[in-house]
Amino acid sequence: MEAVKVSTVKDVPAAAFITEYALYLKKTDKLELPAWADLVKTGKGRILAPHDSDWLYTRTAALARKIYLRPGLGVSVLQKIYGGSQDNGTRPDHFAKGSGQVVRCCIKQLEKLGLVQFFAKGSVEEKKGRCITKVGQIELNSIARQIKQ
Repeated sequence: MEAVKVSTVKDVPAAAFITEYALYLKKTDKLELPAWADLVKTGKGRILAPHDSDWLYTRTAALARKIYLRPGLGVSVLQKIYGGSQDNGTRPDHFAKGSGQVVRCCIKQLEKLGLVQFFAKGSVEEKKGRCITKVGQIELNSIARQIKQ
C-alpha cells in the first residue's frame, strides 16, 4: 500500500497558490466586492488604483495564505507587510503602510466565509489576532493538493 503524501499550503509555491485560490474565489462568487473596490488605492504610498480588476480576490487569497502560515497576525502587521516605498519626488523615498481598510475588508470576507476567526488569549504574553479555522485549513489544503497534482 502506497503512503499518500498530504500537500499543504506550505508545500506549494506562493504565487501558484495565490493565483489558484483567487481564481477559486472568483469562480465560486463567494466574495462580495465593495462599491469602492475599483477606486481605492492599496496604500498611502501608491499613486493610482490597481490596474487588475480582480485585485481584491488576489489580496484576499494572499491574506488567507499569510494567516495560515503565521497565525496571530493583526491588521497593523498586515498593513506593514503590504506596505511599500512612497515616492516623495526629489526627496528620498520612505516606507508607507498599506491600506488598513482593504485588509479589514478582506479579513471580514474571510470571517464571513468561516475560514478565519479572531482569537484573544487570556495572558498578556500570548498573542491575539486572526487564525485559520478547521474549515479554512481543509479548503486551503484542498487548493494546495490540486496545484500539487
